Amino acid sequence: MSVFRNISKSPIWGGWVTGPTELGPREFARAGYDYVGFDTQHGYLDDADVASLLRHLEHVPIATAVRLPNADPAPIGRVLDAGADAVIIAMIESAEQAAAAVAATRYPPAGVRSFGPLRADLGLDPAALESRASVFAMIETSAAVADVENICAVAGLTGIYIGPADLASSVGANVQGATNDERVLKAITRTRDVATAAGLVTGIHASDGKTGNTMARLGFQMITLASESQALRRGAAEHLREATGK
Repeated sequence: MSVFRNISKSPIWGGWVTGPTELGPREFARAGYDYVGFDTQHGYLDDADVASLLRHLEHVPIATAVRLPNADPAPIGRVLDAGADAVIIAMIESAEQAAAAVAATRYPPAGVRSFGPLRADLGLDPAALESRASVFAMIETSAAVADVENICAVAGLTGIYIGPADLASSVGANVQGATNDERVLKAITRTRDVATAAGLVTGIHASDGKTGNTMARLGFQMITLASESQALRRGAAEHLREATGK
């Protein structure tokens, strides 16, 4: 799906999956979410787990992104071979790291990706396989914000994806309610402005609907709202409240 490159509505809304479940992505799709992100950095999944899950979601109408901890080409290639529409590479702090992330999604001579599609429906055309792979640099440290102009100038980058929690920690702010801190908000808006000027998609991890609404009003185009566990907890609590009247 080309939802990450050709955003026909803004913003697009995402859910987040941290565990080995097909139910989470399917229910996010049924709820009307535009994409789901799989977390191999802070979740209970590795790239092989995600590749297996993606095979079972082939006909589920939702776009898929995978967060990976670094630009190691092997896991990036594996999730793209399994059909991921995008990769989000964590802790990018320089143009060189962003370029390495892009190279991991491209075949030689443009990059270092090894050829090996896992799904027949993806075909065998390297150019087509490259063109469907979106790549986001995750901006989540003060060092990344300081070099954001150079990062956003990297050819082949689809967009940036801000991680407010680590960004808050990086500037000495409280991780809870990170986007309410003036220092964090300043870094977020600066990154948004630079990315927008460079023609990149602006994404952010919001973690809840209220923060997502705020980020939408700030002009972000791609906003992740909640993980499958958060959504389950909230729904379970509401059912209990309705049943007990408390």
